[in-house]
Amino acid sequence: MAHGGNVIQELTADHREVDQMFAEIEAQAAGDARRRELADELTKELVRHSVAEEEYVYPAVRRFVDDGDDLADEEISDHAQIERMLKELEGCQADDPRFDTLITQLKSAVTSHVADEEKRLFPLLAESCSGDLLMELGDKVRRAKQSAPTRPHPSTPDTAQANKLLAPGMGMVDRVRDLLTGRATG
Repeated sequence: MAHGGNVIQELTADHREVDQMFAEIEAQAAGDARRRELADELTKELVRHSVAEEEYVYPAVRRFVDDGDDLADEEISDHAQIERMLKELEGCQADDPRFDTLITQLKSAVTSHVADEEKRLFPLLAESCSGDLLMELGDKVRRAKQSAPTRPHPSTPDTAQANKLLAPGMGMVDRVRDLLTGRATG
């Protein structure tokens, strides 16, 4: 799915990419080192996506959607759970017995989160926001993903203000670490 367009189109494209990444991981033989590489790519995509949502989407949900605070808090809680799983997965090699278990748990959590966003959050956002605002949010999300961290940081605050302040610096440090460790830079 192509990226671009309004925020809902952008995030939906991310969701389909993540679905494909899980399928690619599952298509590899158990213990294959390529699974670790694919898990790193998946981690990068999920972290960038989450940071961008926390910076721009959830504040819009809080502002424009009825009961938006509760909805945004639920989504941020999902992100925190997923980020903890990603951090644990980061420490596993593909031949570690925990790797497959973590991938299965992660896929379940991500699939549930994506379904909730696409069936509940996105329609509410579309009803509550103008087309121009949705396009503006799409642009902001795309820019945020470019400078967002590429590794999980579960101990950092999950607020829009903290992400706007800390994410670019953490993202730069993560990309340097990725370069120095040979971790692919997608």
